Amino acid sequence: MLWNTGENKMIDGLILSIQFLTRLPIKKPVDFSSKNLSRSILFFPLVGLIIGGLGGLIYHLFIHLNKEVASILTLLSMIILTGGLHLDGLADTCDGFLSYRERERVLEIMRDSRIGAFGLISIVVDILLKHILISSLEGNIPLILALSCGNARLVVAYLMASKKLAKKDGIGYMFHRSNLKKYALLGGGLYLLVVLVINPIYLLPLIFSFLLGELMTKISYSKIGGFTGDVYGASLEISELVSLIIFLEVLRWT
Repeated sequence: MLWNTGENKMIDGLILSIQFLTRLPIKKPVDFSSKNLSRSILFFPLVGLIIGGLGGLIYHLFIHLNKEVASILTLLSMIILTGGLHLDGLADTCDGFLSYRERERVLEIMRDSRIGAFGLISIVVDILLKHILISSLEGNIPLILALSCGNARLVVAYLMASKKLAKKDGIGYMFHRSNLKKYALLGGGLYLLVVLVINPIYLLPLIFSFLLGELMTKISYSKIGGFTGDVYGASLEISELVSLIIFLEVLRWT
């Protein structure tokens, strides 16, 4: 049994997952060991549910003003909560991939801390589309946001556990070499059960998010031969968008 590794060790994995994916002030020091990294991926979908749920709470608090204000404040709260980490990955990925250079030059552009035109455009489009989508949603917005964020982080857990890397350094490599597959599989199975209990039709946004993950795999392999931390971040951001778009359609049927 995976849980026989000890309750404290699993808690360390949860804390590490929260520290990696959010800026929530959890100060408990956790060793970045291979075992802790592999356990942390089990909790990626849960952390996504927390991020989206907190964003949904902000939406609920400000919806009495109007949808547009609530949507913008929701997005702002989620960016603050994640430290803009994944937006940065999206920008770096777009700067690199859309430069249409050779592999080494693309990787060099992605490592550059300066943001380029494509990176800036990608951030603006990402935030604008999310604002439009959130303000267009009806029903249980906190639940939809929670599941969209959970879907995206499950997809990233899958990519980390199953796809090859473009380079052997950085945080992405630290996770990749940590034997993630069994914990990613367990986390994915538990998450699927949660979604099924809530409403089986909500599996559709998750399915499309996984299809997006496969598309990102094809693009990343052709551009740089694998994934980097930046491409994981870009995949997460785009996966959230895909989930929100499919939820908007699914809600018309329910």
